[in-house]
Amino acid sequence: MRSSIKILFLSLLTLTVAVSCKKTVKTEVREVDTYVADNYTKKEVDIEMRDGITLHTTIYSPKDTSKKYPIIMQRTPYSSQPYGEGNFRTKIGPNEHLMKEGNIIVYQDVRGRWLSEGHYENMRAYIPNKTSDEQVDESSDTYDTIEWLVNNVENNNGNVGIWGISYPGYYATYATVDAHPALKASSPQASIGDFFFDDFHHNGAYLLSYFRATSLFGTPRPNGDQPIDTAWYTLPNLPTEDQYQFFLDAGPLKNLDYFFEYETADTPTMRPEGVTDDFFWNELKEHPNYDAMWQSKGLIQHLKDVKSSVATMVVGGWFDAEDLYGPLETYKNIEKYNEDNYNTMVFGPWDHGGWARDKVRNVVGNYYFGDSISLFFQKEIETKFFNHFLKGEGDMDSGLPEAYVFDTGTKEWKKYDAWPPENAAKQTMYLSDDQELTSEPKEITGIQFVSNVKKPVPYSEDVKTVFTPRKYMTDDQRFAARRSDVLVFETDVMEEDLTLAGDILAHLKVATTGTAADWIVKVIDVHPADAETNEEMQDHLKMSNYHLMVRSEVLRGRFRNSFSDPEPFVPNQKTDVDIKLQDVFHTIKKGHKLQIQVQSTWFPLIDLNPQTYVDNIFKADESDFKTQTHTVFTDSNIEFTVLK
Repeated sequence: MRSSIKILFLSLLTLTVAVSCKKTVKTEVREVDTYVADNYTKKEVDIEMRDGITLHTTIYSPKDTSKKYPIIMQRTPYSSQPYGEGNFRTKIGPNEHLMKEGNIIVYQDVRGRWLSEGHYENMRAYIPNKTSDEQVDESSDTYDTIEWLVNNVENNNGNVGIWGISYPGYYATYATVDAHPALKASSPQASIGDFFFDDFHHNGAYLLSYFRATSLFGTPRPNGDQPIDTAWYTLPNLPTEDQYQFFLDAGPLKNLDYFFEYETADTPTMRPEGVTDDFFWNELKEHPNYDAMWQSKGLIQHLKDVKSSVATMVVGGWFDAEDLYGPLETYKNIEKYNEDNYNTMVFGPWDHGGWARDKVRNVVGNYYFGDSISLFFQKEIETKFFNHFLKGEGDMDSGLPEAYVFDTGTKEWKKYDAWPPENAAKQTMYLSDDQELTSEPKEITGIQFVSNVKKPVPYSEDVKTVFTPRKYMTDDQRFAARRSDVLVFETDVMEEDLTLAGDILAHLKVATTGTAADWIVKVIDVHPADAETNEEMQDHLKMSNYHLMVRSEVLRGRFRNSFSDPEPFVPNQKTDVDIKLQDVFHTIKKGHKLQIQVQSTWFPLIDLNPQTYVDNIFKADESDFKTQTHTVFTDSNIEFTVLK
């Protein structure tokens, strides 16, 4: 059968004109892709876990039964739709190549979501050394699923792979801990590692910009938590296209509780004071520090136990606003504690999940990185990885490097035997007077700025309301550089290339007139005046002098010494604040300049710090928010990882 059918839709438009009648026939050609339906059979089953709960699972098997195939699976909280054995996805598997060459592709609703039984726990805690069948987690659910699949799905070759992007990437990581012997390959992609550092928090600061995603994870299923095949949650609807002004007018975070008070047959109308129906919002509010709850839900600390029988390929985007901490820390911790494992990383010029798209031009926000970068990854990297471990020799010689990384400055792929590369070294630059970024420290002075809680620094110059922000990761930072509450430090024009390859540590020396403050550091590539503007650029911008944000990070100052035990600042006392910025691979090219920006608000990407210490910012009052004067001292420095 043909893999696609062209269906012609004819619409007749009759135009009546005074002097004559003329018929115009408008023809629209719509291509309906039926490749999956033509080449695969689909079966939906409920697989019983060790504690008796069943998980809804969809299995796509090649119609060609003349040979055996590996199983490649994805576990997801976002639904394995479409439901019904006669309803097919138009694309299955990690990419088109793995779909068309033939694999058994499996999707599963995780415990407590959609058509699977049980109760959902957001970032379910791993249970080591289980002592009974009632002790279950995502590792045991994956193990039990694989056990059923290899014993019940016809024509499988006994080898299983798993992949996923974002939350499904977290489940792909989870599968490697106490892994089933049949699991041979796992590719966690944009994987969540810990919700205190991914998505909803960055270094303890709450990402207000993810506010609308809260109900997606925290709305209880109706009818006593019974399986359901339609969405039971609704996303908060902000009645504006100006989210900056909306959240500024809303005031303290506690004023947003009403978005999560769900009046349904399954929820009480009388609630305890300060408690909403959304269990994730309640967790965020009641656990502002990195306490035992958040620590138990983190997966990074359990990667000491990844099975050596599982090959891992961690994938991420250098400009992933949602999950950059997760994939980097996943790779690094598997590498650190499992020296004999096959463990590699692939990082390219993508935003969240950009490598899975089929667009030829690869762009993040306004910035163009080249053509066919994602398509190259899918064919030459991802497909080769799964084929080697699921169909091929499965040995350590996969033909892929340890680190396949894209230099976002020179716009080219590089291969390394280690990450950071072995020829990388630390190089320190100092935040000096007169807006200079220097290689040697100069006279120590204090540079002051006023942080006005009524006029916080926006994270983007765009006026818009988004579900989750992505574009800002490559945004032009000129709008921020021109504000008085953003400090700028800049090198001279580069006389030779400078390649940043690894993490960045900001060692700030600061003071504040208040008792609390956030600190934001941004690393920026200032382009020359003659830089050529690409076609995707917003109309009001030009690439000439473009301030490309290469990396940025926030630290909620109360967590400067411990994420578990916050502490206030002593007013006007010089204090150390160290901020780890996630890895980059970016060349500041000859003719460009390297710039650092330091600020204390970043709104509404992160929530507004009261700038007076309170135990819990989620419960702060309007009166707690005070404008303060901050000081950055010129013995502050930035420690880069640089290729030599």
